[in-house]
Amino acid sequence: MKIFQCGHCNHSIFFENYTCDNCGHLSGFRDQDRKMLTFNPINDSLFSDRENIEYKYCKNKEYDVCNWILEKNDPEDYCHACQLNRTIPNLSDLENFEKWRNLEIAKHRLVYQLQKIGLQLPSKLRNNEGLCFDFVAQQNNFNLMTGHANGVITILIKEADSVQREQMRKQFLEPYRTLVGHLRHEVGHYFWDRLINTNEQILSEFRAIFGNEQRNYADALELYYNEGAPEDWQTSFISKYATSHPWEDWAETWAHYLHIMDMVETAYFFGVNVKPINKLKKMKAKVSFDPYAIENFDTIIQTCIPLSFAVNSINRAMGVPDVYPFVITEAVVDKLKFIHRLLLPKRN
Repeated sequence: MKIFQCGHCNHSIFFENYTCDNCGHLSGFRDQDRKMLTFNPINDSLFSDRENIEYKYCKNKEYDVCNWILEKNDPEDYCHACQLNRTIPNLSDLENFEKWRNLEIAKHRLVYQLQKIGLQLPSKLRNNEGLCFDFVAQQNNFNLMTGHANGVITILIKEADSVQREQMRKQFLEPYRTLVGHLRHEVGHYFWDRLINTNEQILSEFRAIFGNEQRNYADALELYYNEGAPEDWQTSFISKYATSHPWEDWAETWAHYLHIMDMVETAYFFGVNVKPINKLKKMKAKVSFDPYAIENFDTIIQTCIPLSFAVNSINRAMGVPDVYPFVITEAVVDKLKFIHRLLLPKRN
């Protein structure tokens, strides 16, 4: 993600900030051009520090879960990200507030990235071909699960509890489990329907790389949960779960594509360079480009590998898990390249 600055004092502002920590001016994100605008807090109206335009906050600001803004005369009350919500947790339960807020932070970051790629995100509440989110609690009489079905992404709010999420990560022997990772994975299923299933040529290319998705999905998952991944899974897959079925291989690889692009974009805006003093050539990287503007994915992956190694090393020095605990093989790179080629026309 890019770096944001206060329009009044030029101090840095995080994506989720409601105010500038330095001067106290209010801040709000305008998604049309991915800019953070700031406003004088002593004024009754939200007139931008750098524009003579009046804005209003998304209605969900009243719950402190959204800092996105709309123009004052916009007929909508909710921003483009919050318009995708179909179900939110029961807010009469105070424990749900913090969980919902964590879910919204991850979802807004997801929407930022998908918008930057150029993907359309119509709300399913208005367009049956669109997308929506159900953030729900597990109920005793319903077998609810995190997943995707026909444009509806369901996320159990217990995933927003870091303790429970860590317990599930260990239970399923996963090296990585995060809210944004879940959202990136599940939205991958939605875009498989939108980008691949509707195009015979692209579907044929998909099958040549990921396998035939016509294989029975329920049987494939049952086999995976009973027997696990093959011993040599790392040679061709980004994760164990990706081995279960071509749809899951796609969704896992899609999520990692978004991980990589976000990591490199963030490094670019911070001017990060990796230059080991022992002069290991393969561990050098100069992040001098925005990955969303690069056609050749080799350039991105050759930068990402030393970058992730360096960041992982810093984390290990602090005694915390790796930021990116995965091995990217040539077979996985080919899958990532397929996704990159597929999305390039969206950015043009």
